[in-house]
Amino acid sequence: MIPITDKIVDEKVLQKAVDRYREKGIILPTFAQMQNPDLIPNLIKDKLKNIGLWDLHPLNLFRITWKNEPRQKGGLYDSPNFMELPRALTGIEARIVVMLGKWFPTGAHKVGAAYGCLAPRIITGQFDPTYHKAVWPSTGNYCRGGAFDSYLMDVTAVAILPEEMSRERFSWLKEIGAEVIATPGCESNVKEIYDKCWEIRRTREDCMIFNQFEEFGNSCWHYEVTGHAIEEVFSKISGENLRLAAYISATGSAGTIAAGDYLRTKFPFLKVVASEALQCPTLLRNGFGGHRIEGIGDKHVPWIHNVKNTNVVTAIDDEDCMRLLRVFNEKEGHDYLTGNGVRKELVDQLGMIGISGIANILSAIKTAKYFDLKGDDVLVTIATDSAEMYGSRLEELTAERGAYSFLQAAKDHEKCMFGTTTDHMKDLTYEDQKAIHNLKYFTWIEQQGKDVEDLRQLWDDRQIWPKIFRQPARWDELINEFNDRTGLLK
Repeated sequence: MIPITDKIVDEKVLQKAVDRYREKGIILPTFAQMQNPDLIPNLIKDKLKNIGLWDLHPLNLFRITWKNEPRQKGGLYDSPNFMELPRALTGIEARIVVMLGKWFPTGAHKVGAAYGCLAPRIITGQFDPTYHKAVWPSTGNYCRGGAFDSYLMDVTAVAILPEEMSRERFSWLKEIGAEVIATPGCESNVKEIYDKCWEIRRTREDCMIFNQFEEFGNSCWHYEVTGHAIEEVFSKISGENLRLAAYISATGSAGTIAAGDYLRTKFPFLKVVASEALQCPTLLRNGFGGHRIEGIGDKHVPWIHNVKNTNVVTAIDDEDCMRLLRVFNEKEGHDYLTGNGVRKELVDQLGMIGISGIANILSAIKTAKYFDLKGDDVLVTIATDSAEMYGSRLEELTAERGAYSFLQAAKDHEKCMFGTTTDHMKDLTYEDQKAIHNLKYFTWIEQQGKDVEDLRQLWDDRQIWPKIFRQPARWDELINEFNDRTGLLK
């Protein structure tokens, strides 16, 4: 049976964590506080006014939320951070809203996914911060989020990521003091990451692996926090007779796409769209290969992906993403966009969208064109991180293709965004969904040793996914008990 984490497993281990966190002054936020920062005690908010967004301070655990003020230091909370893209940019009538991960600590929302995995183990006495090391296997931002959370929670971090990821990621991980393990290949080489995890399991007893592709805490965090943030953003958008028509997310670890499971409870006719790279169309065609849309991971179906709740699969050419990365971040690209009717204020913000965010936007445009969506239809998608993570990629593009020009920006925007078509996508039938779910067998049963009955339960048991996603309510009870035992809020 799929385990539900709702009980204390080892009281002695739990007491060690309580004692250590009392000594270090570490207070754990609840999922409810991350969803609604109004619930955070004023004494914590007063202290945050003197703490930078990226500072290695334990109170920055309370900045794991979509609602941080967009400030590098001293900010508190406001509405969720997002931008709406105009027709002059996208070429379509339907309204595309992009949730911005830049204003999380580390500049990516993965600090939330990582917290959703680590915190439940600590509050149930499964993880001893005085002994265990937290291993964060990742194709990019997740291991950065895990390393940041680990530092704030007085845990030693081990980050595993492919050697071909951008050098900014490796540099930052080493600066924060994480042990860094580079595995062969690019973001598509997930099996090599899993192989390293098995090696660690066999040789290092003090390590606990938090594999985002199988850790339900990842999807629970997005269900509870990201889902509610999107609902709030939609409620704030002006216009008559608006309809939340689609939610688009790169599949990656299948954590972020779980926000669609929450949104479905509020908007039953919503389309949940999975976005992946055309160079590695795993869900679309059982395909394989390497690509340049960093951080989304593929060539397998994550254990935590509720495929029954996915309606559409799109595949995006990574070349389009790289060309638009230049449009969004080079001066000549900005000059072209402002000269063609895109407000300068918005153009100046396009750097807050990273490569996978660009892919998500293109998938949103595909979805709007395929379903003939109009001006009263809203599509919401995610920019996990910003272009700050990809400065080296822009340098490489300049070295490879030469200095950017106004003419090239016009070509790139016209071809890669206005020219988006409805090929390389599939409107999933029930049988399509089941076929994708069955692909889990080859990774998770044959390679990773899970029970085939659990695989069947994830498909057949109508109650299992709601039970999984509702765990944060119980975790919050245990977090409050944990904080009471440390006495730090008294």
